[in-house]
Amino acid sequence: MNQFNRNFVFLAALPTLAISQSVYAKDYLSVADARKILFPAAQTFLDHKLTITKDQKKAIKDLSGVRQRWDDQLVWRAEADGRFLGWLVVDEVVGKHEFITYAVGITPDGRVIGVEILSYRETHGYQIMEADWRNQFKGKTIDGAFKLDEDISNISGATLSCRNVTDGVKRVLALHQLVLMDG
Repeated sequence: MNQFNRNFVFLAALPTLAISQSVYAKDYLSVADARKILFPAAQTFLDHKLTITKDQKKAIKDLSGVRQRWDDQLVWRAEADGRFLGWLVVDEVVGKHEFITYAVGITPDGRVIGVEILSYRETHGYQIMEADWRNQFKGKTIDGAFKLDEDISNISGATLSCRNVTDGVKRVLALHQLVLMDG
């Protein structure tokens, strides 16, 4: 087969390759599902969408070591019988190539209630959706180490997803301490 024919075969296969990559994207939970899981006693969720200033972004990076990329952050205040239960923050990080959308429940004093994966678009590393891996974040505060293979276990074949979700949770805790704590 000459070079032209090899290139033609490769180019003809590209649409099939593109289609096969997208079949791995899957939505697992809606925001409403994550609310029920992370705050089962909550009766109301008050939309508290944040627009983060340049100075707040810098402070978040200084505290967490992770850059706050987005200006807007989806946040809800969870309440039951007028009592403040905590914050639900929906965030996205890049796994290896694609976005991972996840939700973090945080107590009023800044402890992780839980982490739920809403949408996972990568072809590998789906094990981060397993409860055993996500449960490692429960009770963590901004003062935690948040280091793979130290206080958060790594998953072979999903290192970037593990690292980026771990960094994302730490960044969300910094956001809580710097922007939401008085909330």
